[in-house]
Amino acid sequence: MKVASVVGTRPQFIKAAALSPEIRRRAKEVLIHTGQHYDEEMSGVFFDTLHIPKPDYDLGIGSGSHGAQTGRMLAAVEEVLEKERPDLVLVFGDTNSTLAGALAAAKLHIPVGHVEAGLRSNNRSMPEEINRVIVDHISTLLFAPTKIAVENLRREGVKNGVHLVGDVMFDLAMRYASSSKSNDVLKRMGLVRKSYLLATVHRPANTDSRKNLKAIMEALQECGKPVIFPVHPRTAKALRNARISFKRLDGNVKRIKPVDYPTFMCLLNGAGKVVTDSGGVQKEAYFFGIPCITLREETEWPETVEAGWNILVGARKELILGAIKDFEPKGRAAGEFGDGHAAERIARMIVGK
Repeated sequence: MKVASVVGTRPQFIKAAALSPEIRRRAKEVLIHTGQHYDEEMSGVFFDTLHIPKPDYDLGIGSGSHGAQTGRMLAAVEEVLEKERPDLVLVFGDTNSTLAGALAAAKLHIPVGHVEAGLRSNNRSMPEEINRVIVDHISTLLFAPTKIAVENLRREGVKNGVHLVGDVMFDLAMRYASSSKSNDVLKRMGLVRKSYLLATVHRPANTDSRKNLKAIMEALQECGKPVIFPVHPRTAKALRNARISFKRLDGNVKRIKPVDYPTFMCLLNGAGKVVTDSGGVQKEAYFFGIPCITLREETEWPETVEAGWNILVGARKELILGAIKDFEPKGRAAGEFGDGHAAERIARMIVGK
């Protein structure tokens, strides 16, 4: 059996790192990298540190508007699929790479497997939400990470091929949960465990709005705590365009370049709280029992909110500052994301052994 896996962004590299070894134990995998995240900090370093096999095809699509980027990906992925003729195309998550891979496969009548199926933020202004819905409705195998994801699909009439498997990101996170590297990372950065915040910002709703971006940056600067801020390339560009000077972030906010996955897990596990607009980071914070303050009005991971470990504050400065000061979850984070064997489960369902 031949499986073509389509990846293009940091969260997809992480998912592939968990799933690719399990597939390759059972079948031939062709790895296609669209190039959606294309620089060394957001792409190459993840392949190296997570020991992901070198892509069989690196399409080098790069950035662009949603339509232009997706169109170029669609044409390039289609060309590869026509050459390779896999038995299944595997796509991950909700990016333009996900949509392009699924559409290319569907139009060539190749079955599609969707890892992380059934997520819904119920906000159609998010490009990712459109991608999720379309991909779920053209997929043959839908690998849902949680019971809520399964229920979302059921409400939309999608029942065939749906499998509750757990979350492959949880699989990988557990490998790094007790990393001996953690203390070294914190010591090198002069950090004291649980005394600092970890912040990430990259969503268009925040980076493309000067008002939102300014409110978030001011909240981080005024929170009275050390903040570690890995700056996404999109965010760096947005800060420059909005004329929000980096010099204003040189006090309690320590800017660093994007880091590899093991280093990020160390920073996350050592943080007192996380401030983010990332779907994946919300979930990763929950895995490690780190209180999460989400800079959005909705989430595709309602499990984390319902469990009391994630609070949605949008880009409102007062709410961000209030949550940094007062948000303290009660109880323990439960096991909504599986048992750490989702990747093995998915691979067996795909290959049948």
